[in-house]
Amino acid sequence: MTQLASGVVVTVATEAERPLIEGLFQFYAYDFSAMSPPGSPDFQLGPDGSFGPYPDMEGYWREAARVPLVIRLDGAPAGFALVNDHSPSGAPLDRNMAEFFVMRRYRRCGAGSAAVRAILGRYPGRWQIAIAERNVGAKAFWPRAVTATPGVEGLTTVQGDGVRWVGPILAFRT
Repeated sequence: MTQLASGVVVTVATEAERPLIEGLFQFYAYDFSAMSPPGSPDFQLGPDGSFGPYPDMEGYWREAARVPLVIRLDGAPAGFALVNDHSPSGAPLDRNMAEFFVMRRYRRCGAGSAAVRAILGRYPGRWQIAIAERNVGAKAFWPRAVTATPGVEGLTTVQGDGVRWVGPILAFRT
């Protein structure tokens, strides 16, 4: 568990917290649906009114290289992060921020940046963070959050190859 002065706590999710992450994923998918062009098959509601499950969610409770994290602010669920070892650029890495979500009510108050500092501090090594080209907010957030994290070295930004990833990819070491 990582406790920060701001009241942000990031913990590894237990199996019992899986429904919490799956529920938060619905809000994450909803946010992404606003970035999808009309007619896109991405982030469509299913017949039950949900966005469906996160692909490969099962692996986060079965594979050592996948880490599900819960972000809390003053004890209340505020978001989640999914960390794995998949390289969006194809370059060697130790960790990849596969997904990162902070609920809108906790944005722009430092909760996301505090969670990033906690996660990067807890998991040292070679990192990549791929940012969807259409996610304007994330393209502003991630460089600021990463550079404000103590111990970050060698930050570079490359463009995805258009196949593995479309958008910028931050690469650095902690």
